[in-house]
Amino acid sequence: MGKHFLKLPKMGESVVEATLTKWLKEVGDPIEVDDIIVEIATDKVDSDVPSEVSGVLIEKKFSENDVVQVGEIMAVIQTDGEDSIVVSPPKEVPKEMGQVMIPPKVEKEEQVQKTTIPEVPTFSLKESLPNSENIAESSVQDKKTTTPIPSTNHNEFYSPLVKNIARAEGLTEVELKQIEGTGKNNRITKKDMLAYLAQRDKTPPVSTKEVAPNPIVTPTTAASKTFFDNNATASPTSGGDQIIEMSRMAKLTADHMIRSKQTSAHVQSFIEADLTNLWDWREKAKGEFLKREGEKLTFTPLLITALIKALKDFPLLNSSVQGDTIVQKKEINIGMAAAMADGNLIVPVIKNADHLNMVGLAKAVNDLAQRARMQQLKPDEVQDGTFTFTNIGNFGSLTGTPIINQPQVGIIAVGVIRKMPAVIETSQGDSIAIRKKMIISHSYDHRIINGAMGGQFIKSMADYLEYWDKNYPI
Repeated sequence: MGKHFLKLPKMGESVVEATLTKWLKEVGDPIEVDDIIVEIATDKVDSDVPSEVSGVLIEKKFSENDVVQVGEIMAVIQTDGEDSIVVSPPKEVPKEMGQVMIPPKVEKEEQVQKTTIPEVPTFSLKESLPNSENIAESSVQDKKTTTPIPSTNHNEFYSPLVKNIARAEGLTEVELKQIEGTGKNNRITKKDMLAYLAQRDKTPPVSTKEVAPNPIVTPTTAASKTFFDNNATASPTSGGDQIIEMSRMAKLTADHMIRSKQTSAHVQSFIEADLTNLWDWREKAKGEFLKREGEKLTFTPLLITALIKALKDFPLLNSSVQGDTIVQKKEINIGMAAAMADGNLIVPVIKNADHLNMVGLAKAVNDLAQRARMQQLKPDEVQDGTFTFTNIGNFGSLTGTPIINQPQVGIIAVGVIRKMPAVIETSQGDSIAIRKKMIISHSYDHRIINGAMGGQFIKSMADYLEYWDKNYPI
């Protein structure tokens, strides 16, 4: 009898870990070749890990929601052969178009893993404490104080599930500090929280109030606040309100957006571009393109073509900021925001987009967009973007103010193309004509991009679109 050791496979150069989201096989289950054993997830992409051997699952090395490093052994399979190590690649399981992915259940503890764009901020206890003055006021009114209980753990990271439980139960920071964490790096798990709450229910509540020196009385009392959300109240919802737990991806996206607003000094520039020449060229070319390449020619690759040219004119926009230094990127990797079937947003990246001709760019756009909707992107395909493009016109929006995708310094949003009356200047005089127009929005990091460059950059992109060559080769 032999053993096969199933390791977490490498999923790209920048991906070093993944979260084990679900075991599909239990210890003692028979395993066949290509059976899916476990589901894993990086920051935005979910994958399945299949078995390359037949046998029986005899050991699990990790629990659900554990963070696993690339190369670590996840499971042991007993076989009839000799001992060996198997590193199975994630298997892409085709899903029907439009199928909605069901997010992990709320009951499972989720740990926020590291990402390359950008790292999820560590939750700080000190920044989220209830108002100390209010606590002092309550203590003075009670005319009794209790010596603070010394902290027994030093964690300042709590998973979203732990924070949700603490919010729902109204736990204070002092109470949370008394819980012994049994998870990785002594982190508090769901099991630790439930054990503490069960014990707390059997014993009288212990006062955790402290008297702050020189308290300042404020109108809001500490009793109306909870540890994790100063605006949350303990009263149940009424009137048929529905409480919807955010999915893992939604939480990561929220953290990413908040981090971006805290990091970059956002400023926007807007311009209206006349796309009549581009519109007419595409109308003539799209039929031939479809027949020859078997691909639809959408506006997205055409707009990205103009964006790439503008980035070459203003290379500082293709940068990132690291401390007090600017890293100007040599490669132009365009992130393309795409809507998924479950309503979430993902940004696959077209690597070395400036090296692709129109055909290559159109095929890359169509392929990534389709696999994004079917949730079949690979982890490495959502990494290493240097500038982001989003087409909000697909949803009928005129314009918007997108948030920068860290650690990049700029993002372009294009609105819907509309027929608009416009004044046309000719040698015979001015006239009114119907033109195809679109608003382009540019959000950029004002730490290194000033208003002049931000405006010139978007003007450059608009010029490339307005003066599109009607004889442009396909």
